[in-house]
Amino acid sequence: MSDHLFTLMIIPSRKSGVKKISVPRVLVRNLFIAFVLVIFVALYIVYDYASIKRDRAELVRLRAQTKEQSQQFRDLAMKIDGFADRMEELRQFDKKIRILSADQTSRDKKLPLGIGGSDKETRVKDLLDQDQQKLITGMRKGIAKLNEDANDREKSFQELLNFLHEQKSILAATPSIWPVKGWVTSEFGVRESPFRTGIEFHKGLDVSTRFGKEVVAPADGLVIVSAYDQQDGNFVKIDHGRGLATGFAHLSRIAVKQGMTVKKGDIVGYVGDTGRSTGSHLHYSVFVNNVPVNPRKYLKNIFG
Repeated sequence: MSDHLFTLMIIPSRKSGVKKISVPRVLVRNLFIAFVLVIFVALYIVYDYASIKRDRAELVRLRAQTKEQSQQFRDLAMKIDGFADRMEELRQFDKKIRILSADQTSRDKKLPLGIGGSDKETRVKDLLDQDQQKLITGMRKGIAKLNEDANDREKSFQELLNFLHEQKSILAATPSIWPVKGWVTSEFGVRESPFRTGIEFHKGLDVSTRFGKEVVAPADGLVIVSAYDQQDGNFVKIDHGRGLATGFAHLSRIAVKQGMTVKKGDIVGYVGDTGRSTGSHLHYSVFVNNVPVNPRKYLKNIFG
């Protein structure tokens, strides 16, 4: 029986008898197991509490992050709508430029049509109170639409730029300035011949000015004639393209050669009275498909 007992001996410091306490081995074992279980339970409770606290902190962080992301979505949605407004302003600006450009060009020259979409698009900010997934889908569609509009605007502005460059080239090749300043002594059209030979058709403008004054090209072009003519004297003819040409007669001296390219304002000769002439002047003529027309139709400044 003693083999199943644990004996505890208590020896006091004073001179008294030794006390013995006998404890069954089963009880000690059960107490030890209970103690271990208590330790494990305590550790589990501590671990579980720490996990709950950690999860709660993570939940707070995620809520804050979600709130911040939600605000960022709202801000991004507003920016997308702001960019959409800017794209619409650019579309209207494109339209205004085209209208102004059309007013400055001839009626037979059509301005290319602009590129653009409908301005009745769903606004992303209208989806702010909707489900977040709908908001994200709307934002994706809005960004895709902005990208499409940006490409359209780029194409439209490039088209407009090409058109304006073309118009600039046409303007540069249009005889819009006077080749020389002076007094118009004879207009284009029917007149009495200065040589008293009756009525004749005058194919240009006679501009009277001092002998030797510079005569300039009224537009960009190619010199196709630079020679002496018995009727026109020293004569220069410039081809400006599109069937348009200008002629300068009775020059005292020619400053260009056939085949030369000239720019608007370049000197082509000097006023004289060579050929069939009654005095120092420039006979200036404009041809459309080799048919003489009134030069005043193209001249900007009116004098004489």
